[in-house]
Amino acid sequence: MTQLDDLMRPDLRGLTPYGAPQLEVPVALNTNENSYPVPPEVVADIVASVASVAPGLNRYPDREFSQLREGLAAYLARSGTDVRADQVWAANGSNEVLLHLLQAFGGNGRVALGFTPAYSMHPIITSTSGTGWVDGLRGIPGGGRFDLDPESAARQAHDADPNIVFLCSPNNPTGTALSLEVVEAVYEAAPRAVVVVDEAYAEFARVGTPSALTLLEGRPRLVVTRTMSKAFALAGGRLGYLAADPELVGALRLVRMPYHLSTLTQAVAVAALRHADAMLQTVGVIKEQRDRIVSSLPGLGLEPVPSDANFVLFGGLADSHSAWLALLDRGVLVRDVGISHYLRVTAGTPEETTHFLDALAQLVSDPSMKGAP
Repeated sequence: MTQLDDLMRPDLRGLTPYGAPQLEVPVALNTNENSYPVPPEVVADIVASVASVAPGLNRYPDREFSQLREGLAAYLARSGTDVRADQVWAANGSNEVLLHLLQAFGGNGRVALGFTPAYSMHPIITSTSGTGWVDGLRGIPGGGRFDLDPESAARQAHDADPNIVFLCSPNNPTGTALSLEVVEAVYEAAPRAVVVVDEAYAEFARVGTPSALTLLEGRPRLVVTRTMSKAFALAGGRLGYLAADPELVGALRLVRMPYHLSTLTQAVAVAALRHADAMLQTVGVIKEQRDRIVSSLPGLGLEPVPSDANFVLFGGLADSHSAWLALLDRGVLVRDVGISHYLRVTAGTPEETTHFLDALAQLVSDPSMKGAP
């Protein structure tokens, strides 16, 4: 009998699937979810909206998800950017949005460039689409280990000559935001690339942090992706979206599955957008807890990376995996992102943050747990 490995694509053999641990613990702070539940008034509207469309589920959904695109464009316009509905695309989570981009502009014989450490799904989705991956690097002489400056980014983009470039701002897992100069430099240095700025955590950025949405005008190869999973506390709703030139958006219709956004998904997302202010009320509280973590960790002898996201990457651990296990033993689940001496923690509720800091204080009191070589 033929072995399954003989049937699989050679480039997929031996790979492991993406998956953060889903464990039953008192404090789950590993996947950058919003710890707060959907507000009751929004739940009521979602339930009513789903009930109103349920009788028509015998019909396919609106293929162009027109009402949803109008709602997303109106939401983005709140930040002062002139984004129209024909510039918006959406899918089942931002990962499917990224997949559509790779299906349309990547593929066999083409390459994508990313600057690691960054979102781990970028190279995974790239590989599954048959696109080559170029691993760019962060860090600048005299600067932070996780920084990316315009000169370094442009040089790497020029040398790779990619078809797609992934930039994250704020970056996952470091939490660091990019200057617009980096985006502009990469766009100019890679003239045949679609430049994707992943802004999944944009709503959590500190005051004054710019969005690449302001650069869309006159840049037909620039894409800005967003999600409703984080600030909107709608991770279970699976709705990601992007803003780009209308012609680029039109190209994505060639690769999406027919009727890819269900009637129910559209109804839930539209209802949530009607209550944007209520859905975003927790953002300020989460930012306070993020900043509390950043200010507290040095007192424990640890090294937090300043963050514009809803999480904090911190170093100074002798053995990050042992520290991860020790925190788990204390009921706190954080993320081991595979960077030696570092772990990542989501900013949760004040109570969750206290639990995490108390557990971490117990952990670092053991000399074997602290002090990267």
